[in-house]
Amino acid sequence: MIQSASIRVPRWPAAAGAGPDFAAIRAEFDVPEQFPADVVAEAEERAAEPPLPELDATDVPLVTLDPVGSRDLDQAVHLAARGSGYRVHYAIADVGGFVRLGDRIDAEARRRGQTLYTPDRRTPLHPPVLSEGTASLLEGQLRPAVLWTIDLDSDGQPVSVDLRRARVRSRAQLDYPSMQARADAGTLPEPLALLPEIGSLLQQRAAERGAIQLGTPEQEVVAGPDGGWTLVLRGDLPVEQWNAEVSLLTGRCAARLMLDGGVGVLRTLPPARPEDVERLRLLAPALGVDWPDGADPGAVIAALDPSRPGHVAFLEEASILLRGAAYTPFDGAPPGQPGHSGVGAPYAHVTAPLRRLVDRFGTEVCLALAAGQEPAPGLRAALPGLPGLMTASDRRTRDVERAVVDATEAWLLHGREGQSFSAVVVDVEDGALPRKGTVVLDELAVRGRCTGTTLTPGTRVPVRLAEADVAARKVRFELDGAA
Repeated sequence: MIQSASIRVPRWPAAAGAGPDFAAIRAEFDVPEQFPADVVAEAEERAAEPPLPELDATDVPLVTLDPVGSRDLDQAVHLAARGSGYRVHYAIADVGGFVRLGDRIDAEARRRGQTLYTPDRRTPLHPPVLSEGTASLLEGQLRPAVLWTIDLDSDGQPVSVDLRRARVRSRAQLDYPSMQARADAGTLPEPLALLPEIGSLLQQRAAERGAIQLGTPEQEVVAGPDGGWTLVLRGDLPVEQWNAEVSLLTGRCAARLMLDGGVGVLRTLPPARPEDVERLRLLAPALGVDWPDGADPGAVIAALDPSRPGHVAFLEEASILLRGAAYTPFDGAPPGQPGHSGVGAPYAHVTAPLRRLVDRFGTEVCLALAAGQEPAPGLRAALPGLPGLMTASDRRTRDVERAVVDATEAWLLHGREGQSFSAVVVDVEDGALPRKGTVVLDELAVRGRCTGTTLTPGTRVPVRLAEADVAARKVRFELDGAA
C-alpha cells in the first residue's frame, strides 16, 4: 500500500461565506440526522443490561488502535509469540448481543447500512448509547465481545482458529500517529510489540497471493487550526497498514468458516480482466513504471513511488482492476467466484459491526459455525437481503463523500479564478481535442477537471483556474495558455 504525506491547505478568505454547507449535503442525500425516539429508548434499555458472556478473557491485555478521538471502537488486539509462530487475539464488539433480528434497532440499522462521516459530524449506524458507549470497547470498561484467537506459523499462515463470545477489558485506547512514532522508535507497548513483524509477514503472504492493494492517497476534509476547513491528501501510515492486515486475516478466517460450513455472506471481487491488465502493462513505460516479466499487477503496484507523478497517474489508472466488488450470500453450494482479488483470497466483513451492518450478520454466522451449530433460520433468511442494503448504503456514502470534497474544493478556490497552479495530470479521456482529464494540484490537495490539447498522463503542467462554483460544487481548470 502507498503512503503519502498530508498536504495542508490554508483557509482562504473565500467570498462564499463561512464554509461549505455540509448539512445541506446530508439533506440532499437523505442522510438521517436523528434516531427515532423508540429506537433510542430500545437502545437505552439494552445498554442498561449489557449481555456479558460467561467466558472471562479479561486477563488478555487487549488494546484498541484507531484514529485520534475515535469513540466507536470495534476492535481490540493483543499479539504474542507462540513457539516459532504467533497468537493473535482479536476482540470484536459484540453488537449481536445488544441487537436482535427484527427489533427496532435492527430495522433502523438496515435503513442506514453504515456509519457515515462528514467533517462536522458522525451519523452512526447505531444509537450512540451503544456505538460510543456500552457496546464500544472503551478503555478500562468491561465489555461483551466476540473473541477471535488465531494461531499463525512462522510464515504468518493460520494454523488454528477459535471463536467465541467472551467478556473483555481493553487496557488502553491507542491512536495511529503516536503508535507510528513508537514503532519508529522501537518502543511499541507489549500488546502491539509484534505488530510490525506480524503485519509485514501478512503483507508478504498477500503479495504472494497476488493481492492488489492500491493504497491511493485520498482527499479528506478536516478542521483547520483557524476554525475553517482544510483539505488533505492522506495515505495510510505503516502502523495502519499492519493493523489492517490483522483485520484482513480475521476476514479471511471468517470466509473459510463460512465456506466450510456452507452458509454465509462474502465480500467478493472478481479477478482483473486480462484486457485491463494488458492495457496497464502497455501504459507502464510511458509513465515510468517498471513492469518486470512475469510480475503480477499487485507486485508492480506495491513497488510504486507516490512522489513520482507518473506513478500517481498509474495508480489512478490501476483502479480499473478493482471493479465489481459485491456482497455475495450463499446457503448450500459456495458461490462460483468466492474470492476477493484485492485480498487474494476469499474474504468476509466481520470486524466492524458498530459501523457496518453486514458485519453483525457475518459474525453471527461464524459464531454458530465455530460452535458446530447451524445458523438460526431467521439469520439465514436475512442474508439474501444484505447485498441490496449495503449497495444502497455504499452508494450514498460515496455520493456524500464526493459532494463534501467537491464543495470544499470550490469553497477554498472561490475568488482565485484566473490564477495559475502547478499540477500533475493523473488521467486523460480518449476523444476529440481539446482533451479532457483530471489533474491534482501540487500546492493544494485539490483534484479537478482540466481541458487542453496536450494533456498527457503522468506529466506536470501549469494550469489556470477557470471556474470555482460553490453552489454547483464544481472546479475546472485549463492548461495555462491553452485555447
